[in-house]
Amino acid sequence: MTTRPGPRAGEDLLTVPQVMASLQLGRSAVYDLLRTRQLASVTLGRARRIPANALNDFIRTRLEQEAA
Repeated sequence: MTTRPGPRAGEDLLTVPQVMASLQLGRSAVYDLLRTRQLASVTLGRARRIPANALNDFIRTRLEQEAA
């Protein structure tokens, strides 16, 4: 089984509004993706941050699902 490494220092961390803009989704939809763990995130204090590679992985997975 392969494990994914966590975010590394210096890796781009995106805010929820940045992810909203990238995916053209509303705030509730993005938080639903985070809640259901379809989109990975880290919590820093009370702030949620989404690693840029997690967003790319999410998009890639969705494209593969639609192609199947």
